[in-house]
Amino acid sequence: MSEGLLGKAATMEIPIGSNGEGGSLPEDDSLEQDLQQVMVSGPNLNETNIVSGGYGGTAEGIIPPSAIKGCTPPPRGPPISISPSASAACRMAHPAGSGLHQPHPGPAGGGEEVVRGLAVEKFDIVKKWGINTYKCTRQLLSERFGRGSRTVDLELEAQIELLRETKRKYEGVLALGRGLAAHLQGLLSTQHALGDAFADLSQKSPELQEEFGYNAETQKLLCRNGETLLGAVNFFISSINTLVNKTMEDTLLTVRHYETARLEYDAYRRDLEELSLLSPRDGGGAQGSRLEGAQGQFQSHKEKYERLRGDVAIKLKFLEENKIKVMHKQLLLFHNAVSGYFAGNQQQLEQTLKQFNIKLKTPGAEKPSWLEEQ
Repeated sequence: MSEGLLGKAATMEIPIGSNGEGGSLPEDDSLEQDLQQVMVSGPNLNETNIVSGGYGGTAEGIIPPSAIKGCTPPPRGPPISISPSASAACRMAHPAGSGLHQPHPGPAGGGEEVVRGLAVEKFDIVKKWGINTYKCTRQLLSERFGRGSRTVDLELEAQIELLRETKRKYEGVLALGRGLAAHLQGLLSTQHALGDAFADLSQKSPELQEEFGYNAETQKLLCRNGETLLGAVNFFISSINTLVNKTMEDTLLTVRHYETARLEYDAYRRDLEELSLLSPRDGGGAQGSRLEGAQGQFQSHKEKYERLRGDVAIKLKFLEENKIKVMHKQLLLFHNAVSGYFAGNQQQLEQTLKQFNIKLKTPGAEKPSWLEEQ
């Protein structure tokens, strides 16, 4: 029965009017019910032995149109195109239950104005940065090639160069001090091991007990004095490191800011001089407004340059005083500690530690060292 209905549906002629709309059929309701029944109980279209037959084929289960009396194939005409409506397209794009809704444009509020204002502000910042970078780069290149003038404070420049040279020399002293501390630490480890070995042999060699005992005591005394010297050297290194990498570096950071301000000052001074030559004497028009703006920027950078120059001068003065005070103390400490160690003067070493308030830090502070146990 389903095959007969399928053949009937396939060969049914649907009259189409001149405007492309299908005509009404007397058996619309019954035909729709038959088609629904065909869709439920009809053959599977995925089977190749049925689909490959097509109309007019000899595949089993397909009834040719000629076998049905009174049914003629419909005339071939142009294909019918049906455009979906806007609402149908919307339902296809956003099916029910998907949770997607089309945004509804609302009235423009204050948020857009805020975003626009922020964008304009950022653009102005980038623009000013670009102009400033261009002018400073042009000034720097002109100075390197000897084509532009440069503002120089001879006294201040000499002090800055002296500071940089002093910092390089102090960094060399710092590196040598760290090397000395490393060698002293290795020497202490060797003396410690040697003292333990002499003490052990003193117990196991009765015939040489006295000689091994003297050497063990000597090595222990040298280790005690070496630890005192090492504490003084580490204190010396710490103070030099603070002076070089903190105090001097802070002053040199202000010097770098000053040099940048000096470069900007010269760049805007050159820009003002060029505009002064090009602008009319009466100062009217667009050129006059540009000249006025250049004068304002030049004055601003001039004040910044003079302020930083004063800051550098003050910091250089304080740094020199601090350096003399610190180095006087540290050099005296270093001299007393080294001379007392090599002279074997344990009292002088201990007095040096008390004088400079140095506390020895022994590894493993939770338990006493082997020197404290003796």
